[in-house]
Amino acid sequence: MSASPAVQPPSVLPDIPPEETQRVMRTLLMGMPWVGQAVYAVAKVGVPDALAGGPLPVAELADRVGADADALFRFCRALESLGLLEITAGKEIGLAPGGHLLRSDAPGALRHFVIVNGEESFRAWAEVLHSLRTGRPAFEKVYGTGHFAYMAEHPEAAESFNAMAGSGTAPAVLERCDVADASVVADIGGATGVVLASVLARLPEARGILQDLPQAVADAPAVLRKEGVEERCEIVGASFFDQVATGADVYILCRVLHDWNDEDALRILSRVREAMRPDSRLVVVDNMIPATAGFHPGKLADLQMLVILGGKERTLGECKELLERAGFRTVAEHLPEGPGPRGESAVEAVPA
Repeated sequence: MSASPAVQPPSVLPDIPPEETQRVMRTLLMGMPWVGQAVYAVAKVGVPDALAGGPLPVAELADRVGADADALFRFCRALESLGLLEITAGKEIGLAPGGHLLRSDAPGALRHFVIVNGEESFRAWAEVLHSLRTGRPAFEKVYGTGHFAYMAEHPEAAESFNAMAGSGTAPAVLERCDVADASVVADIGGATGVVLASVLARLPEARGILQDLPQAVADAPAVLRKEGVEERCEIVGASFFDQVATGADVYILCRVLHDWNDEDALRILSRVREAMRPDSRLVVVDNMIPATAGFHPGKLADLQMLVILGGKERTLGECKELLERAGFRTVAEHLPEGPGPRGESAVEAVPA
């Protein structure tokens, strides 16, 4: 009588994915860090700006941006495969539609976003395990200080960071918020004033207050002047942890609270609450994460907030709970009307 075969335990591994699934997975992982750093390098040396006037032979382009011609061609070939550049049979390099967004003068330009994430942020991500294990920003481990303290001590890094903020656009969801009757609008943590300028453009009789750290508002006059609202704005260079400007009908915290953990976010909200009148209104805008499964950019942005700043992207419920703890009552909610690169939401609140 032959022995019974040994019983095999069930496999804990799934079947080998089909070839297409493997291809997609490999492509996704190649972005870690190949794609991001390739785009960063080409943007940093100024290739998109050099091509703004039209295609150039690779040798001439290399001379203009100070790069090795062969290496530059190989970088450009990689970006051509991503749909950012175009290459002719004669090795002339030109911009594809997506590549124009890497020009420094393009509306909604992404050049500064790419540079910020390709330099200090990229190096911090090399210590991502520190964040996973401790819940603290890896940036602090790499640089020995917090992100905003580092910016204050390194003007070149701050310039790129502030340029990223200044090249952004105001969130579309703000247009659905109740600010039409405001005589004074205060944008707290508003950097260069892009968001405030967009609001004041819709309120020709209103005045604005822009508050942020002195280095953050340094370029604000030029932005506000370009948008034609400089004469209606007061600029306050001060930390919102110390105090918040008084006298506004509407206070805006746009893309601010996600930079901070709950404790610091409550401190900011408390300062805003102290500055508000009983009839003032607060508008909070952030890339809030839906409480559903599936892809959402906020779920990845949340990791960036943790690794770099120690902050977090919140769900709508978490944002409302934070407001309640700070002494506010939610009066309106505005969710994104459709899919988009940011998918930002807004919450309107009044003092409780």
